[in-house]
Amino acid sequence: MHGPVRISAARQRITFNYVGLSLSNSERVRYRYRLDGFDRGWSDPVTARSAVYTNLSPGPYHFRVIASNSDGLWNGTEAVFPFQVEPMWWQTWWFRLSALLGGGLVILALYRMRLHQQAQQLNLRFEERLAERTRIAQDLHDTLLQGVLSASMQLHVADDQLTEASPAKPILGRVLDLMGHVVDDGRTTLRGLRSSNRDSGDLVQGFSRIPQEFALQQNIAFRVIVEGHPRPLHPVIRDEVYYIGHEALANAFRHSRATGIEVELEYANNQLRLLVRDNGCGIDPQVVRSGRDGHWGLSGMRERAGRIGATLKVWSRPEGGTEVDLSLPGRVAFLDHSSGPGLRWFARLRGRKVDDGIQKRGSER
Repeated sequence: MHGPVRISAARQRITFNYVGLSLSNSERVRYRYRLDGFDRGWSDPVTARSAVYTNLSPGPYHFRVIASNSDGLWNGTEAVFPFQVEPMWWQTWWFRLSALLGGGLVILALYRMRLHQQAQQLNLRFEERLAERTRIAQDLHDTLLQGVLSASMQLHVADDQLTEASPAKPILGRVLDLMGHVVDDGRTTLRGLRSSNRDSGDLVQGFSRIPQEFALQQNIAFRVIVEGHPRPLHPVIRDEVYYIGHEALANAFRHSRATGIEVELEYANNQLRLLVRDNGCGIDPQVVRSGRDGHWGLSGMRERAGRIGATLKVWSRPEGGTEVDLSLPGRVAFLDHSSGPGLRWFARLRGRKVDDGIQKRGSER
């Protein structure tokens, strides 16, 4: 016999027959047996000349049997029968591996399908919000802004009719200047409400201009850093990210007493990340957790982040500075997220760190 006997696992019952020869009294012969790989030890002495096993698992086995003579003395040698139970096709390693891989692929497909559905729902909500903002901008332009412009034109006519010596001339001039600022602010707001086609580079330019909005008196090192290759963003996402970053920078310039402030935009393959850091006096932990009465900066930032499916974290400690970390999935942020893996790999290959430099600014406290 070459090698163990191979038995199909389809056989659910295996019987081993054996006999011990005795020339005196064969009826007094006793047997003990053991199946290696199944039994933990030898069986009790029996007179039966067969052993039955059912439902053996696939694998190698050795059936061992030993006999005693009529005087009860056990034979020193045992008979051994090696055999192999062959697995059914569904018990093979390749089938189990295939089932595991197939299950993993199904779970991955369901997960990606769920992500796709969530992205579609978010995009639908963003489009609805963008349409609503456009309608509001149109209404404001056709009513409020046009009314202010008409009133400004009438005031210019009245101003032209006044003599230089008139005491109302300076007052009217200040009113006209104020209305000019109101008109400019209104037009800026309308442009923000109607923004839809600007690229993500506007974020870098917008953040770079923020220090100019404040009346600064002391030097502050400020810089904007871009990690990765900039990608086009959904208009609503771009504007909300800008407003959150603007609020974080406004708090840093006005309240942190920092000597260095920086903004970092990271365009990763699977996420967009914005970090605003300063080395200032920090924020009280209680204020970080629950905000401050009458101040809505942190709560407003969290609300904006929640509306676009982003995660906002704020770290701060006394005299240790503050860091605002905003991150959101790439499938939500990027308009080109559906591009193929080759294009995304090429974009990562081209990714680089762009430092817009350090701009010295002052800050009024």
